[in-house]
Amino acid sequence: MLNITASDVKDAKLTATVTIPAADVDAAIKKAYKDTAKKYRFPGFRAGKAPRPVIDSALGAEATLAQATNDLIAANEPAVLNELDIVPTKSGDYKELDLAKDHEDYTYTVEFSLRPAAELSSFDAVEIEMPPAEVTESEINNQVEMLLNYRATFEDVEGRAVEADDYVTVDLKAVENADNFAAEGRMLIAGSDSNPKEFNEALIGANVDDVKSVTWTDEVEEAETHTVEVTVKGIKVRNTPELTDELVKSDFGFDSIDAMRDAIKIEIEQDKASRLPAEKENRCVAALAERLQLDEMDADYEQSVFEELGQNFLSNLAARGMTLDTWLPASGLTMEQFIGDLHKQANDVARESLALDALARELKIEVTEDDINAEFEKAGVKDVEASKAEFIADGRMPAVRESIRRSKAVDHLVENAKVTEVDETAKDAE
Repeated sequence: MLNITASDVKDAKLTATVTIPAADVDAAIKKAYKDTAKKYRFPGFRAGKAPRPVIDSALGAEATLAQATNDLIAANEPAVLNELDIVPTKSGDYKELDLAKDHEDYTYTVEFSLRPAAELSSFDAVEIEMPPAEVTESEINNQVEMLLNYRATFEDVEGRAVEADDYVTVDLKAVENADNFAAEGRMLIAGSDSNPKEFNEALIGANVDDVKSVTWTDEVEEAETHTVEVTVKGIKVRNTPELTDELVKSDFGFDSIDAMRDAIKIEIEQDKASRLPAEKENRCVAALAERLQLDEMDADYEQSVFEELGQNFLSNLAARGMTLDTWLPASGLTMEQFIGDLHKQANDVARESLALDALARELKIEVTEDDINAEFEKAGVKDVEASKAEFIADGRMPAVRESIRRSKAVDHLVENAKVTEVDETAKDAE
């Protein structure tokens, strides 16, 4: 049985001293020699049959003992993580390892990097705004408007310059650091918030065939500056059809406007019932994260979250039969933009996680065996005990307990949140 002693956590570092009993050491050394005998050919001996003195003479005793030492540490690391109940942000830093010796206990020291234990400025109930559970008229109106927009037509404009809300067709020629923006026949909405303000300034008031140079700074990409040459090729206005019973019947299959609005209301009700609980959780956690007292995110922890998010994203793409190389062009993102966005998301997730950890500590949340069993059952595993055994063998049980503690913190957060209902669709329309 392992003997593990651990230091107090200091500067998000924990140092553990681990002693492995002699019987386990002897077993690891025996296995290492057996594996070496199978791996290499020794003259005069069949594969796997070379004795230890022959192996030592050919390779040196240190080589096989080094392999046994590495195997010992790797085999026991999950047990160390489980015993300490920690989820390191990166691999352990093993200090000045000696070689394992026959018939002797083996002791080593390892330092683990942990998440920073940041504090919150307040543990009071968070205050958030939420859409009302009931469907509002503005929400129905917004959906009706979206349906009408699907039937909108575009009409060419002649004899005037570009005005706000016009749909402008442009050619974009890269001038400086803008190869990714070069295009022909791209349509932009003049005055749209999605355009850099420099584009809107150049477009509004321009006439067909006007050529303008536009320079803007992309704050997302570390304040990178781009310049393009914009040629106005055409101006269009969008005409949205009038809402009538005839249009509703012919284009959307409803007997009347009222019938369509009733159907939309039911659809919104169903969407809210499924979406709002998760939305409330997200807003509560985001509000809590704003109280996090941490000037700069720990780089190792942010990187571990970044890698986890990236792996999950790639797995989801693979499940949809896509790769990152096929998804990026379809999304309109470069690899640099994707990585930048993912790092920003990782930083946000890391801050939220640290905030929940701080709340869990304040609440002194504990994780019981029943909690763990329920977590595995919720995941839909067929054999809970077998799955738990696999997690323990891999050293992943601390991550399960960590997840449960955070979930309990979220439940407390949501249950006690002070919620103000706001008709956000009506607010956005103002």
